[in-house]
Amino acid sequence: MKKPLVHVKKSKTGMGLFAGQDIPKDTKIIEYIGEKITDAEAQKRGGQYLFEINSKWTIDGSPRYNKARYINHECDQGNCDALNIRDHIFIYAFRDIKEGEELTYNYGDEFFEEHIKPKGCKCRKCETK
Repeated sequence: MKKPLVHVKKSKTGMGLFAGQDIPKDTKIIEYIGEKITDAEAQKRGGQYLFEINSKWTIDGSPRYNKARYINHECDQGNCDALNIRDHIFIYAFRDIKEGEELTYNYGDEFFEEHIKPKGCKCRKCETK
C-alpha cells in the first residue's frame, strides 16, 4: 500500500502538515483550495486562512478539507514555497523533504505582523533564539 504524500497531525504549534514520504525538491505537493472571493469580501471576513491570489481575488482556505491550511509558518525560508499559477496557489518543495518532516513556508511580513507576532512565533528559528 502506497503511503500518502502528506498527512495532518499535531505539531508544536497546533496542527501541522507532514510529509508521508520523502518529497524531492521542486515537487508540487498540494494546492491551497477553498472558496474564491473578492478582496472586499476577504476584508469583511478576515481570518487566518485567506490567501491572496491578486489585488482582486483571495482564496478562503478555512474549510478543513483544505489540507494546505495546516502548513505552518517558518521565519526562514522553510522547506516549501507557494506559487501562483493561473490564479491557483500550489505548494512546492523548496528543497528535499524527508518523510515525517513538517511542511513550512514563510507567510510574509503582513501576516506575521497581524497574526503571529502578537502571540509570539513558535517556528524553529524563533524557538532557538
